[in-house]
Amino acid sequence: MPRPVCAIVGAGEGLGRALAAKFAKEGFDIAALSRSKEGSAMAMEAACALDVNVGFFSADATQPETVEAALAQAAGDMGEIDVLIYNARGSFTACAPLDMTYKALEDIFQVEVVGAFAAAKAVLPSMIERSQGSIFFSSATAAYRGSGKFPLYAIGKFGLRGLSQSLAKAYARDGVHIVHVRLDCDLDVPIMRKAYGNAYGPGVLASPDAVAESYWLTHLQPKTAWSNEIEIRPHTETWTY
Repeated sequence: MPRPVCAIVGAGEGLGRALAAKFAKEGFDIAALSRSKEGSAMAMEAACALDVNVGFFSADATQPETVEAALAQAAGDMGEIDVLIYNARGSFTACAPLDMTYKALEDIFQVEVVGAFAAAKAVLPSMIERSQGSIFFSSATAAYRGSGKFPLYAIGKFGLRGLSQSLAKAYARDGVHIVHVRLDCDLDVPIMRKAYGNAYGPGVLASPDAVAESYWLTHLQPKTAWSNEIEIRPHTETWTY
């Protein structure tokens, strides 16, 4: 019997690796999508270690046609996609709102919204036809409030949340579970440990593996009690209060 397939757009070394490992552990084959195979190496290695099929498919979130084509190829090579996780993220660049350029706005919209829509568009018809499937959009606190210092990131995440809500309202009735995941935290990855310096300690940052577990548990929710938005933070988190 063929295994179900989890496709991860933005299968990098942090949360992408943890998601690949978690869904592989639960018996899913993994389709890893990113611009380069090197960028997905850690995620692919984590999944391969669990003796499942792993495929790499090149896609650039700023070019939606490549995302749609890569997911179509993944479905053709590995089987219909049962779980899609859009884990791509735009740049986290500080600037005043009036310093935003048109090009920067276009770029953030391409990654956060257009790329996410292309990914969903590629898998939704099959999921609707089968009356099953889960789509996760990795997001952030920025989706809920604007920022005077990081307006580009907030604008992109606002758009992503609007897309996720719209898709959920349209297609949940067809059996597709669509979830906007608010990561209200910093992840425990090397770059963040370095940034925290002496302030780093156990429980300060969110474990990517623990976050991946929350994605999995949400995927398991029964249809009569779905969450279409969840938020995740470590128990010690205080910076948003």
